Amino acid sequence: MPETITPALRVEGLSHDWGAKSALANVGFSVPAGRFCALLGPNGAGKSTLMAVLTGLIRPRPGVVTVNGHDLGRAPRKALAQIGVVFQQPTYDLDRSVGANLRYFAALHGLSGRTAADRITECLARLGMAERIAEKVGALNGGHRRRMEIARALIHRPRLLLLDEPTVGLDAPARAAITAHVHDLTRDGISVLWATHLVDELRETDDLVLLHRGRVAATGAVSDVTAGQPLAEWFLAQTGAPA
Repeated sequence: MPETITPALRVEGLSHDWGAKSALANVGFSVPAGRFCALLGPNGAGKSTLMAVLTGLIRPRPGVVTVNGHDLGRAPRKALAQIGVVFQQPTYDLDRSVGANLRYFAALHGLSGRTAADRITECLARLGMAERIAEKVGALNGGHRRRMEIARALIHRPRLLLLDEPTVGLDAPARAAITAHVHDLTRDGISVLWATHLVDELRETDDLVLLHRGRVAATGAVSDVTAGQPLAEWFLAQTGAPA
Protein backbone atom coordinates (compact mmCIF):
# COMPACT_ATOMS: atom_id res chain seq x y z
CA MET A 1 0.00 0.00 0.00
CA PRO A 2 1.24 3.55 -0.70
CA GLU A 3 2.60 5.49 2.29
CA THR A 4 0.13 7.98 3.74
CA ILE A 5 1.50 11.52 3.82
CA THR A 6 0.49 13.49 6.90
CA PRO A 7 -1.26 16.74 5.90
CA ALA A 8 0.20 20.01 7.11
CA LEU A 9 -3.18 20.88 8.61
CA ARG A 10 -6.23 18.75 9.32
CA VAL A 11 -9.49 20.13 10.69
CA GLU A 12 -12.36 17.83 11.65
CA GLY A 13 -15.83 18.52 13.05
CA LEU A 14 -14.94 22.00 14.23
CA SER A 15 -17.71 24.23 15.56
CA HIS A 16 -17.79 27.46 17.53
CA ASP A 17 -20.55 29.77 18.74
CA TRP A 18 -20.41 33.38 19.80
CA GLY A 19 -23.23 33.29 22.34
CA ALA A 20 -26.40 32.40 20.43
CA LYS A 21 -24.72 32.99 17.08
CA SER A 22 -23.04 30.13 15.25
CA ALA A 23 -19.68 31.20 13.78
CA LEU A 24 -18.43 27.80 12.60
CA ALA A 25 -20.49 24.66 12.03
CA ASN A 26 -18.88 21.23 11.56
CA VAL A 27 -15.94 22.62 9.58
CA GLY A 28 -13.59 20.07 8.10
CA PHE A 29 -10.77 20.20 5.53
CA SER A 30 -7.06 19.54 5.15
CA VAL A 31 -4.06 21.35 3.69
CA PRO A 32 -1.58 19.00 2.00
CA ALA A 33 2.10 19.43 2.75
CA GLY A 34 3.82 22.01 0.56
CA ARG A 35 0.61 23.46 -0.89
CA PHE A 36 -0.87 26.96 -1.11
CA CYS A 37 -4.46 26.71 0.08
CA ALA A 38 -6.81 29.69 -0.04
CA LEU A 39 -9.44 29.97 2.67
CA LEU A 40 -11.88 31.95 0.55
CA GLY A 41 -15.06 33.50 1.84
CA PRO A 42 -17.00 36.77 1.97
CA ASN A 43 -16.68 39.06 4.95
CA GLY A 44 -18.48 37.50 7.91
CA ALA A 45 -18.03 33.94 6.66
CA GLY A 46 -16.10 32.88 9.77
CA LYS A 47 -12.54 33.09 8.45
CA SER A 48 -11.12 35.11 11.34
CA THR A 49 -12.85 32.90 13.91
CA LEU A 50 -11.35 29.86 12.23
CA MET A 51 -7.91 31.49 12.24
CA ALA A 52 -8.29 32.20 15.95
CA VAL A 53 -8.99 28.51 16.53
CA LEU A 54 -6.03 27.40 14.41
CA THR A 55 -3.65 29.68 16.31
CA GLY A 56 -4.82 28.51 19.71
CA LEU A 57 -6.62 31.71 20.70
CA ILE A 58 -9.95 29.87 20.85
CA ARG A 59 -10.45 26.27 21.86
CA PRO A 60 -13.25 24.71 19.84
CA ARG A 61 -15.86 22.36 21.25
CA PRO A 62 -16.30 20.13 19.45
CA GLY A 63 -13.53 19.82 16.92
CA VAL A 64 -10.04 18.46 16.25
CA VAL A 65 -7.14 20.36 14.71
CA THR A 66 -3.81 18.69 13.93
CA VAL A 67 -0.69 20.39 12.60
CA ASN A 68 1.73 17.98 10.93
CA GLY A 69 0.21 15.23 13.04
CA HIS A 70 0.30 17.14 16.36
CA ASP A 71 -3.09 17.57 18.03
CA LEU A 72 -3.62 21.24 18.89
CA GLY A 73 -5.88 20.35 21.80
CA ARG A 74 -3.69 17.65 23.35
CA ALA A 75 -0.21 18.90 22.48
CA PRO A 76 -0.57 22.65 21.85
CA ARG A 77 3.12 23.50 22.20
CA LYS A 78 4.19 20.95 19.62
CA ALA A 79 1.41 22.00 17.24
CA LEU A 80 1.96 25.75 17.59
CA ALA A 81 5.72 25.35 17.16
CA GLN A 82 4.97 24.20 13.61
CA ILE A 83 3.01 27.37 12.77
CA GLY A 84 3.98 30.86 11.61
CA VAL A 85 1.20 33.46 11.77
CA VAL A 86 0.44 36.79 10.10
CA PHE A 87 -2.65 38.27 11.70
CA GLN A 88 -5.01 40.67 9.95
CA GLN A 89 -4.19 43.43 12.44
CA PRO A 90 -0.52 44.48 12.29
CA THR A 91 1.68 43.78 15.31
CA TYR A 92 5.01 45.60 15.30
CA ASP A 93 6.86 48.49 16.92
CA LEU A 94 6.83 51.44 14.52
CA ASP A 95 9.62 53.23 16.37
CA ARG A 96 12.13 50.40 16.09
CA SER A 97 14.02 49.10 13.09
CA VAL A 98 13.04 46.10 11.02
CA GLY A 99 15.99 44.21 12.48
CA ALA A 100 15.05 45.12 16.06
CA ASN A 101 11.47 43.94 15.52
CA LEU A 102 12.73 40.62 14.19
CA ARG A 103 15.35 40.18 16.91
CA TYR A 104 12.65 40.59 19.55
CA PHE A 105 10.52 37.92 17.88
CA ALA A 106 13.52 35.62 17.49
CA ALA A 107 14.18 35.92 21.23
CA LEU A 108 10.63 34.80 21.95
CA HIS A 109 11.52 31.58 20.14
CA GLY A 110 14.74 31.18 22.10
CA LEU A 111 16.98 32.35 19.26
CA SER A 112 19.82 34.78 19.87
CA GLY A 113 23.31 35.75 18.73
CA ARG A 114 24.58 34.46 15.40
CA THR A 115 21.68 32.02 14.99
CA ALA A 116 19.12 34.81 15.25
CA ALA A 117 21.14 37.10 12.97
CA ASP A 118 21.45 34.40 10.31
CA ARG A 119 17.72 33.57 10.47
CA ILE A 120 16.77 37.25 10.18
CA THR A 121 19.02 37.76 7.18
CA GLU A 122 17.64 34.61 5.55
CA CYS A 123 13.99 35.49 6.11
CA LEU A 124 14.28 39.11 4.99
CA ALA A 125 16.08 38.01 1.82
CA ARG A 126 13.25 35.62 1.04
CA LEU A 127 10.82 38.54 1.06
CA GLY A 128 13.08 40.97 -0.82
CA MET A 129 13.63 43.03 2.35
CA ALA A 130 17.31 42.46 3.19
CA GLU A 131 18.33 46.03 2.40
CA ARG A 132 15.74 47.46 4.80
CA ILE A 133 16.96 45.79 7.99
CA ALA A 134 18.13 49.06 9.55
CA GLU A 135 15.10 51.15 8.55
CA LYS A 136 12.46 52.08 11.09
CA VAL A 137 9.21 50.22 10.52
CA GLY A 138 7.34 53.54 10.69
CA ALA A 139 9.18 54.69 7.57
CA LEU A 140 8.07 51.69 5.49
CA ASN A 141 5.04 51.62 3.24
CA GLY A 142 2.20 49.19 3.93
CA GLY A 143 3.45 46.53 1.55
CA HIS A 144 6.93 46.45 3.04
CA ARG A 145 5.51 46.29 6.56
CA ARG A 146 3.52 43.22 5.57
CA ARG A 147 6.59 41.63 4.02
CA MET A 148 8.45 42.23 7.28
CA GLU A 149 5.64 40.51 9.22
CA ILE A 150 5.81 37.51 6.89
CA ALA A 151 9.59 37.36 7.28
CA ARG A 152 9.13 37.54 11.05
CA ALA A 153 6.66 34.64 10.97
CA LEU A 154 9.30 32.48 9.27
CA ILE A 155 12.14 33.01 11.76
CA HIS A 156 11.52 29.80 13.71
CA ARG A 157 11.23 27.84 10.43
CA PRO A 158 7.59 26.76 10.71
CA ARG A 159 6.20 24.16 8.34
CA LEU A 160 2.77 25.83 8.12
CA LEU A 161 2.14 29.54 7.50
CA LEU A 162 -1.26 31.01 8.39
CA LEU A 163 -2.19 34.43 7.00
CA ASP A 164 -5.46 36.17 7.85
CA GLU A 165 -6.42 38.68 5.11
CA PRO A 166 -2.77 39.77 4.82
CA THR A 167 -3.31 42.24 1.96
CA VAL A 168 -6.19 44.26 3.43
CA GLY A 169 -5.62 47.98 2.83
CA LEU A 170 -2.82 47.53 0.30
CA ASP A 171 -2.86 48.72 -3.29
CA ALA A 172 -2.96 46.28 -6.22
CA PRO A 173 0.82 46.16 -6.93
CA ALA A 174 1.63 45.53 -3.26
CA ARG A 175 -1.04 42.82 -3.03
CA ALA A 176 0.33 41.11 -6.14
CA ALA A 177 3.91 41.22 -4.85
CA ILE A 178 3.04 39.76 -1.46
CA THR A 179 0.87 37.05 -2.99
CA ALA A 180 3.74 36.08 -5.31
CA HIS A 181 6.26 35.99 -2.45
CA VAL A 182 4.06 33.69 -0.37
CA HIS A 183 3.34 31.39 -3.29
CA ASP A 184 7.11 31.06 -3.77
CA LEU A 185 7.51 29.81 -0.20
CA THR A 186 5.75 26.56 -1.10
CA ARG A 187 8.72 25.67 -3.32
CA ASP A 188 10.68 25.14 -0.11
CA GLY A 189 8.04 22.82 1.32
CA ILE A 190 6.23 25.40 3.44
CA SER A 191 2.46 24.88 3.52
CA VAL A 192 0.23 27.95 3.38
CA LEU A 193 -3.34 28.70 4.46
CA TRP A 194 -4.20 32.14 3.07
CA ALA A 195 -7.52 33.64 4.22
CA THR A 196 -9.02 36.13 1.77
CA HIS A 197 -12.19 37.42 0.16
CA LEU A 198 -10.33 38.51 -3.00
CA VAL A 199 -10.37 35.96 -5.80
CA ASP A 200 -7.59 37.65 -7.78
CA GLU A 201 -5.11 36.45 -5.16
CA LEU A 202 -5.69 32.82 -6.18
CA ARG A 203 -4.07 30.82 -8.95
CA GLU A 204 -5.69 28.01 -10.93
CA THR A 205 -3.22 25.53 -9.43
CA ASP A 206 -3.99 26.51 -5.81
CA ASP A 207 -6.13 24.51 -3.43
CA LEU A 208 -9.32 26.12 -2.21
CA VAL A 209 -11.59 25.93 0.83
CA LEU A 210 -14.76 27.98 0.38
CA LEU A 211 -16.19 29.08 3.72
CA HIS A 212 -19.70 30.53 3.67
CA ARG A 213 -21.87 31.29 6.70
CA GLY A 214 -19.57 29.28 8.92
CA ARG A 215 -19.67 26.13 6.81
CA VAL A 216 -17.36 24.62 4.22
CA ALA A 217 -19.20 24.95 0.92
CA ALA A 218 -16.51 23.53 -1.39
CA THR A 219 -12.96 22.16 -1.31
CA GLY A 220 -10.47 21.12 -3.96
CA ALA A 221 -8.13 22.53 -6.56
CA VAL A 222 -9.37 25.85 -7.95
CA SER A 223 -9.51 24.49 -11.51
CA ASP A 224 -11.52 21.45 -10.40
CA VAL A 225 -13.96 23.25 -8.13
CA THR A 226 -14.84 25.94 -10.65
CA ALA A 227 -14.99 23.49 -13.59
CA GLY A 228 -13.80 26.15 -16.02
CA GLN A 229 -16.10 28.92 -14.81
CA PRO A 230 -14.32 32.21 -14.06
CA LEU A 231 -13.53 32.21 -10.35
CA ALA A 232 -15.22 35.57 -9.69
CA GLU A 233 -18.45 34.35 -11.31
CA TRP A 234 -18.29 31.06 -9.44
CA PHE A 235 -17.70 32.85 -6.12
CA LEU A 236 -20.69 35.15 -6.72
CA ALA A 237 -22.92 32.19 -7.61
CA GLN A 238 -21.87 30.30 -4.47
CA THR A 239 -22.08 33.13 -1.95
CA GLY A 240 -24.02 35.99 -3.51
CA ALA A 241 -21.04 38.22 -2.67
CA PRO A 242 -19.01 40.05 -5.36
CA ALA A 243 -15.30 39.19 -5.35
